[in-house]
Formats: sequence, C-alpha cells, structure tokens
Amino acid sequence: MQSSLLRLIPRGPTLLAFGVLLGLICPALADLAHPMMPTTIFLIVLGTLLRIDGEAVIAALRQPSLSVLLPAVVMVACPLTIGVAGYALGLSPELALAIVLAVSAPPSSGTAAVARMLGFDGAVPLVVTVLSMVLAPVTVPLLAGWFGGLEISAFELALRLALLIGSAEGVAFLLRRHAAPMLTAHGGLVDGIIVAALLVFAVATMAGIRAQIAADLQAAMLCLVLAVACNIALQVAGAALLPGTFAQRLTVGLILGNRNVGLVWSALGTAASPRMALYFAATQLPIYILPRLIETLIGRDKRKARA
Repeated sequence: MQSSLLRLIPRGPTLLAFGVLLGLICPALADLAHPMMPTTIFLIVLGTLLRIDGEAVIAALRQPSLSVLLPAVVMVACPLTIGVAGYALGLSPELALAIVLAVSAPPSSGTAAVARMLGFDGAVPLVVTVLSMVLAPVTVPLLAGWFGGLEISAFELALRLALLIGSAEGVAFLLRRHAAPMLTAHGGLVDGIIVAALLVFAVATMAGIRAQIAADLQAAMLCLVLAVACNIALQVAGAALLPGTFAQRLTVGLILGNRNVGLVWSALGTAASPRMALYFAATQLPIYILPRLIETLIGRDKRKARA
C-alpha cells in the first residue's frame, strides 16, 4: 500500500490530468465519487497541514514578502482584480461571482505536492497555503458579500469554512503532537495520500458535467475558456511580476493560479447554483492539466541545457 502511494508522486501531474478526463468519459464513476468530495477536501487540507515544517513557518513569518505580501496578493488582490475584470467584460453576475469565489479560494492544498513533483521547492507553497487558509474564513465571505448574489449569508459561509479548515487543523495538531517522528519519516507517504485524494476529487468534480455540456455546450465552453484563461493569466502574472529564479517564479505562478476551489465549493453546498458548479468544475481542468504541460516544458528545458 505504502509503496503504491509513493509511486503515485512522480506520476502525479499525469494522473491528475487523467482523473479529470476519466470523470468526463465515465459519468457513472464521477457520480460514484461525488459524495466523497468533502472527505477528499478534508484529506487534502489535512495532508498539507501535516507536511508543514515548523521551522519553515517561523522563517516565513520573518519575511514580510511571504507572511504578508504574497498571502494578501493571493487572497485579496487577485480576486478583486479578476472580479472587476469579469464585470468589465460584461459577464453575467452569476458567472462573475463564480469566478470571484474560485479565485478567492486559498491556493490548492495539492500545490506543494505538485511543486515537489515538478522538482520545485515545496516549502513556499506550503507556508503560503497555510497562511491563506487562515485568512479564508474572513476574506472569502467578505468578497462574496461585496460582489453579492449568494443564497447564503457571509456569516454562515465563514462558519462553514472555519469548521472545515479548523477540523483539519485540529486533527493535524493532534497527529503532529503524538506522531511527529512517524510523520517526518513518512513525508512521502503523506504526499502520496494527497495525490490519491486529488485524483478522486478530480474524478468527483466531473459529476453531472457531461450532462450539462450536452444540455448547453455554449455555456460549458464559455466556462472552460474563462477558467483556463484565468488560471493561465494568474500563473503568468505571478511568474512575470515577482522576482526570483525561474523555478521560484513558476512556483509563485502555481500558487496564484491553482486554487482550492473544492474548499469553497464544499462550504457553499447547495448555495452553489448549477452554473457556478459548472464553472467550478471547469477550473479543475487547468489545475490538473497545466502541471503536466509545465512538466513537459521543464523536461525540454533540461534537455536543451544538457545539450
């Protein structure tokens, strides 16, 4: 079992892209996995918290660029900018709000694992993700309330997010306190569990999407184009505007572009309209497919360097 999970890690980007396609090709499998979405989100968040290094957190807190600036950019500046752009483009209020909610989510809890799969440093994504998750119960409801249109109060949304994140933090605290040596020795296994949970989540997010695509292909294509464009724009902005090495800038791009939309989606529950759910599902495609493309580009770059 452990060796099987460990073998998932280097194949992660390919597996995650496969999960989305599998969910679309096999709707019955996606429907079967759909009830497991909250559980997979919990496992992904828990795994991220278990992989955090206390020394890395302390070091990050001493760097305002990591502890203040980058989380503020991720959780406030990005959703505000994208939201204003969405309304300026004349998108429907429902779709514009869906985009704001997706971008207001903290970085994907699997970003650190994906960064390590790609050969990048996973410490920065871990720290920024954890700090962003602390901010999420405050910033997400405020942004949702500011843009308006949700069938759920800001307080209830904040409470749901706090319970989801807080429960994972509580379990992580207990495990780190009573099983710290084991967690240190088996960090790769935790990454494997995160990848497995991401794979199940990727399949689950496609539940009902094939039927929605068949019912309204134009709306589905619009959501897909917007989701891919938004992710790429954020990744390019992060990689181009912030300083650092090539690998560091690509890592920041992953942090900005790949969001834990499932966390917000799970917290919204039935308050997420079918059109919102369609957009949220569309965001999974670039989240899971772009790392595979980045892996290919990095491989070509390394081959050129050796030549």
